[in-house]
Amino acid sequence: MLRALETVMGHGYRLKWAIRAAPVVLLLLCAGIASEPVHAQVSSVSLTTLVDPSSVFRKEGKVVPFALNFFVEFQSLDELFEYIDAQAGRWAFDVDSKREAFADDLLRRGVESRVISMVYQDPHEVLITHTAEQLAAAVMGVRTASTPFVYRGEDWKLDLAGYRDVFLELQARWRSALNCWSGSSSVAGRVLSNWYIIREGIALFGADYDSTEHFWQAVKYHPEVRLEDLSGILDRVEAVSWGPWLEALGSDQDVYLSHTYAVHFLQQNLLHRLAFFRDKVEEHARAFDRPVRILQQRAGDEPWRLRFTALEEKIFWGDLADVFHLIYYFAHRGDGRFRSPELEPVLEALRAHHFDGIYLPGYLGGKVGFISPELQRLMFEIWRVKFLEMDRFREVIRSTEGSRLLHFLNDGDSPDIPIPVYVGFLEEIRRLALE
Repeated sequence: MLRALETVMGHGYRLKWAIRAAPVVLLLLCAGIASEPVHAQVSSVSLTTLVDPSSVFRKEGKVVPFALNFFVEFQSLDELFEYIDAQAGRWAFDVDSKREAFADDLLRRGVESRVISMVYQDPHEVLITHTAEQLAAAVMGVRTASTPFVYRGEDWKLDLAGYRDVFLELQARWRSALNCWSGSSSVAGRVLSNWYIIREGIALFGADYDSTEHFWQAVKYHPEVRLEDLSGILDRVEAVSWGPWLEALGSDQDVYLSHTYAVHFLQQNLLHRLAFFRDKVEEHARAFDRPVRILQQRAGDEPWRLRFTALEEKIFWGDLADVFHLIYYFAHRGDGRFRSPELEPVLEALRAHHFDGIYLPGYLGGKVGFISPELQRLMFEIWRVKFLEMDRFREVIRSTEGSRLLHFLNDGDSPDIPIPVYVGFLEEIRRLALE
């Protein structure tokens, strides 16, 4: 899914002209006939394939996967159903209705991830260009080996009526929705993203940044932390065998269900991305000699240039800081059952370099917890500057009146600010801008 982020950073329409003969081109131009954007050509996705549990979406010959929690990928809804059934049977629920609600939530999110793709717009287009009656009829025409059920497993089942309702609710949700992320097909959607580069810079807590994303990731590092400090922490992190610790997190029902995305995030990064972090730290250490928070602030060079893109802020600076903060958070959770002698050198280094919280002079008492309402509220404060104090952005967010604001990224979330909180703040900021 990280590859998906890289492929959608630049969106635009490509024009396809008929150029077999110059006279044909001239005729088209003289007639004022504009050719169609590529994605407006006849889609390979039909209403039938959209709702068919066995169908697999392909783009340019390659399978388009979808995900739960961003990291758990599937190719078809049939695969998703099997996973939901396994998860429903994996956990203990005191009443069957809670098990069903848990499974149905996974279904809703999985179907949304498949249809609202970061890299493939055709399913979304098919969803919203048909009537509710047409969509319902297509779903009710689905036939599977489990008919009259769409799926029937050991611990969860799905009937046609429930399957239909998921698609109808999804259609209603997205008919007037604006997905506020950097790859949005809407200018307003891109501007409302944290990743939107602000050419004149934005002043936040005494420093200038190239985007609100730059600030949000930079603030996760204490003002005194330097690249050599990160290298030292990585030395200790790489000495730990993380498999058993991650297994303990992932098998603890309270932890897993409360922090599902964070658990999968740690699994991905501690098992597969430490070498990437190491390479980037060493690369920047050769080029820069300054505290890392200052390094992520606006370069101030003439002419202006980006030192780091918003993508780099997220997948390197942000992910690395999140890994460090989450290790510390889970190791100190509750009764300390996720601490072990093997982790103590890592925790000592994290404490020494202030990954025990977020340090920001001038905000509350100068320190807040990494997973805390106080840190989440900081997002609202920086948006207050962007959308209420900067005229051009205030006009953009006001222009979205009447649209549902969403932030959906292949069912991804964030360990520091859950998506529902994020969207709620965005809606609150819009209300203030409209007033």
